[in-house]
Amino acid sequence: MKAGFCERDITPAIGMEKPGGYSKVYISEIHDSLKVRASVFDDGKEKVALVGIDTLAIQSSQAVKEIRKEVEKRCGIKGDCILIAASHDHSAGPFFGPLPEKFKDAPALIKSLALNHSVITDSFYYQSVINQTVSAICEAEQNKKEVLLSVGSGYEDKACYNRRFKMKNARTYTHPGKGNPEIIGPSGPIDPEVGVLAAWEKNGKLLGCVVNYACHATTAPFKGVSADWIYFLENTIQGVYGRDANVVFLNGACGDITQVNNLSLEGSDFGERVSRIVGQRVGAEALKVLATAFPGELKPIKAASRVLRFKRRKPGKEHLKKSFNIVKSSPKNSTAWTFAKEVIVLNYLVKKEPCIDAEVQAIQIGPAIFLSNPAEYFCQLGLDIKKKSPFPFTYIVELANGCVGYVPTEEAFNSQGGGYETVLTSYSNLEISAGEKIVETCVELANKLKPGKIPECPKVKPSTEPWGYGILGPELE
Repeated sequence: MKAGFCERDITPAIGMEKPGGYSKVYISEIHDSLKVRASVFDDGKEKVALVGIDTLAIQSSQAVKEIRKEVEKRCGIKGDCILIAASHDHSAGPFFGPLPEKFKDAPALIKSLALNHSVITDSFYYQSVINQTVSAICEAEQNKKEVLLSVGSGYEDKACYNRRFKMKNARTYTHPGKGNPEIIGPSGPIDPEVGVLAAWEKNGKLLGCVVNYACHATTAPFKGVSADWIYFLENTIQGVYGRDANVVFLNGACGDITQVNNLSLEGSDFGERVSRIVGQRVGAEALKVLATAFPGELKPIKAASRVLRFKRRKPGKEHLKKSFNIVKSSPKNSTAWTFAKEVIVLNYLVKKEPCIDAEVQAIQIGPAIFLSNPAEYFCQLGLDIKKKSPFPFTYIVELANGCVGYVPTEEAFNSQGGGYETVLTSYSNLEISAGEKIVETCVELANKLKPGKIPECPKVKPSTEPWGYGILGPELE
């Protein structure tokens, strides 16, 4: 088997937009570099690429199509064998949001709301990220070496928390306030699994690894640009295995999972200290998996995908009318104004595109399968996929190969549901059955593939000869 890794710098410039919310924020300083991290795996019959990008999301599936087409032309990796996922970094550059030309024919008000008061992709940065991603994948292919592979999972349940809570008023709130006495308890689970796929050179040196864990990258450890807690994850692994050990991060189903512990009154849940805690805890668990791994040949390597088409929820007439009134009369960037603005922009987009495509992809490497979707996917849905998967190692990858926004569980939309993830915006608007349909499709793809064998440490024959020292004693004098 062969594997190769490569990383490329995609650090944006000061003054560019920094996506992460529903309004504009601009980059004022840069702490650490943002990267595209690419890995390629080859069993002699099939090649696949697993790629992580330090970005909030990959808004445009067109960008993924461009990358795949160019990579296939340059180095022969088939487009449907390439998985490209965002780390969901809220301190990244403007590779998220519609491109400005999407609103070239829009009425003046909508164009102003979209271009002047919403997150927009920077055209120059967009092309730069595409170019660097193509370059990283192709060089990873060129860098391939003969390797042994290992796969395993650890358990880390103190680095992240579900951010949605059932309240005494029979509603569900997102971030209800730390220690709020009206909290009954979390409305959803976390996923503590730390998945690690690793490539080892024949001399035992770690060539690189792919780490999968579900948690928002919202610790905002430093002012300006940063890879967030993934920066500390990478440093933790490289602190043991050296700077040459490549670390590709793929985020799990973390649509409702962050580092914020709403049940605790201890300090802030943001900043460098918290970012270090999350990154080092996940990194330390990954190190434990690497330390106990038994490398071998993980075969076969296969890929499969399916494109689903979802209807988009649209605002009713009264909702839209009310939103126009709020935008005209309320203070800009207030909560009411922001979500009214989102309804107006959504209404324009839905008229142009009432349905949206979402690619569900399966990448198999021996006994491990990476099942991806382009949603900011609720954790329970990811756990449902894992439970039904026939693979011993099933890793969910969200915000992959595009972005269709929040996809909550159907339960989140009932009378006791709630939270801003269920509110109609230009980002969150798919039919409420989308989450379950993605579950079903992931499971179907997994069931069409047959898990490979897990490498095992050689066994010894049972012995009836005890250790000579061990049969001695006791002696009292």
